[in-house]
Amino acid sequence: MELNDLLLRESVDLHHTLVLRHRPTEPAFRNALPLLAGERLDLFNAYQCVQGGPLENSIQKEIGGFVASFIAFGAGKAIYVGTYEICGSRPVDRKGFWEIPENRELETLGAPGFNDRITRDHVLWFDLRLTDIMANWRGKLVVAWPPPERSWYRRAHKNVMPVIAIREESAFAPEVPPWRDIEYSWAELSILPRSVRAALAQWRGIYLIWDETDGKAYVGSAYGASNILGRWEQYASSGHGDNVLLRKRDPANFRFTILERVSPDMDRVAVIALETNWKSRLHSRRPFGLNIN
Repeated sequence: MELNDLLLRESVDLHHTLVLRHRPTEPAFRNALPLLAGERLDLFNAYQCVQGGPLENSIQKEIGGFVASFIAFGAGKAIYVGTYEICGSRPVDRKGFWEIPENRELETLGAPGFNDRITRDHVLWFDLRLTDIMANWRGKLVVAWPPPERSWYRRAHKNVMPVIAIREESAFAPEVPPWRDIEYSWAELSILPRSVRAALAQWRGIYLIWDETDGKAYVGSAYGASNILGRWEQYASSGHGDNVLLRKRDPANFRFTILERVSPDMDRVAVIALETNWKSRLHSRRPFGLNIN
């Protein structure tokens, strides 16, 4: 079975369909893209609504056709995100591009956007609308990507993409990692998978925020109604969580990990005592770290 067989079953015109295999060169954004495909399809679509010269021209010629979007899923493989109808386009200049809220949010995740490497004074913003085509296989359908792998878009009718697998569970809804392995950037806090959010809402304990620019760290504790999730949501919203020394820093450089998970019924006094102990052990109080007391 091939991808084209599946598209034909949905009455998709292969002669007017482009297949994309997104594989960002920016490491941080490459890691974030599957999270967007799982939790923030609005941001995923905003990312693909602007393309470079050759692909921009190809999409423009296929208005009324389709884009079948995939994400790189290992060497020579791609995993399905969705099929989008190409409904039109409009030019946007640099100022207009950055006035689109989704583009500013994508920038915090590491997407390059309309940067200085783009010498044109405007780009085309495509109106790509998600269809119901193979919606149940989003994050599950894996196809082989024909060589050369660096060529990341193809015309459907000119290529053969065999179906390798149909996963039982979506790759965009990953299992919750062990709490000791959890590490997220500040920008990723806003796109956490629902499974991780649910776990963090149940977990209370001691967490660490460290600044990649100089290695200084802040130790905090979480014991409220929504536990670690509640505290991290405050950082996601404000960037500093009302902590004085964090206010003076760029949250884009923060990374979040869990130092210790405690019993869900441990009381506030006991949790704070553990927090104090971690501050001493890690020397996180100023001037060495970012805790005031």
